[in-house]
Amino acid sequence: MSIANKIIPHYTYGDWVHWKGQWELIEGSPIAMSPAPVPSHQRAAAEIRTELTLALRKAGCKKCNAYDPLDYKIADDTIVQPDILIVFGEITKKYLDFPPDLIVEILSPATALKDRHTKYELYQQQGVKYYLIADTGKKEIETFQLIDKEYRPSPENTFILADGCTISPDFSNVFI
Repeated sequence: MSIANKIIPHYTYGDWVHWKGQWELIEGSPIAMSPAPVPSHQRAAAEIRTELTLALRKAGCKKCNAYDPLDYKIADDTIVQPDILIVFGEITKKYLDFPPDLIVEILSPATALKDRHTKYELYQQQGVKYYLIADTGKKEIETFQLIDKEYRPSPENTFILADGCTISPDFSNVFI
């Protein structure tokens, strides 16, 4: 065991549930969540979630739901809170413990590196089929689709979810 491993604590879900405030836990390392998101972040999140919900309804996807942030427990030492998720099936615990079909992260200066690198890799490893990164500064949404276990940029806004549910949300008004 290296000296760093002896000095740096490794936290788990059992520790995390007792913490005050909002935290993510990635491979045992705590990451404080930013203060409440700025209005442009909140507006983009509301617009994206609305469009995803409307698309799910239009397609008749009765077993898929769009969620605002909720705890996604990937492992005992890794719990994250994506900004928006589409989940197929019922969530029976206080947290999601299986990969959602789609995740949206909305960039902020404090989270951009984590969202573009750490979470990108984490979601890719977990098999999350679609990962969308919304950049309120550039007023764009980048879409990545999991193909052969790797994310690849996708120009499409059509998503084939579990159970053959296909949605095509209209994101044209997100950044107006």
